[in-house]
Amino acid sequence: MVIKTIDILKNEIPIEEESLIITEDVKAGLVLVDIINGFCTVGAGNLAPREPNRQISEMIEESKRLARLFCDKKWPILAFLDSHQPHKLEHPYPPHCITGTDESNLVPALRWLEKEQNVTIRRKDCYDGYIGSFQEDGSNVFVDWVKNNKIQTLLVVGVCTDICVLDFVCSTLSAKNRGFLNPLEQVVVYSKGCATFDFPASMARNSKDISPHPQELMHHVGLYMAKERGAKIAREVSFDSLKKP
Repeated sequence: MVIKTIDILKNEIPIEEESLIITEDVKAGLVLVDIINGFCTVGAGNLAPREPNRQISEMIEESKRLARLFCDKKWPILAFLDSHQPHKLEHPYPPHCITGTDESNLVPALRWLEKEQNVTIRRKDCYDGYIGSFQEDGSNVFVDWVKNNKIQTLLVVGVCTDICVLDFVCSTLSAKNRGFLNPLEQVVVYSKGCATFDFPASMARNSKDISPHPQELMHHVGLYMAKERGAKIAREVSFDSLKKP
């Protein structure tokens, strides 16, 4: 039934995906959204996958590939890490990614990023990384990162496609349209570099707080909504060095 619903959805609201080629004459920045143990490592917490998941595994591999390429070129990377204080939980979800626990740390495949000089780590305590980047003095870590690195193309990967990734993308596009993020020109969501969780109806019946969340369906909805807000959706990402005349 779910597969048929997804097929119908894709026919009714198709997503136009494109190939993204990043050249060295464009200032590009990579944002990793919550690729942490609490959302991606099997058995790591209340919102972690209960068994190996193809979509999440592919997201981690593609994110690692892009991060390696960005680090090789010394291009800027910003990694958001969901991190909550024990007394400030996120309704309707159960306690997750508590500050100081391994749940709120990068997955093992990406832990090496913590030692890279071109990488900025930002711990946030809300869905939206843009909002979570505000500091007590009113400054915004993400906004400053974009401006200081003169980023023109922003490439976004991570979890969850329809929640934290989508919220961040929508806020970023709104800020860009208001002129708050100059010189940012485009926001690109890489479909294979994103994933969401799978919570079928059969499991939701035993929980009064969490609604059904079929993975493939909600992943598609997240990408579609990002596209509707003005983001570009990439089916593949490659790099092309500038050819000298």
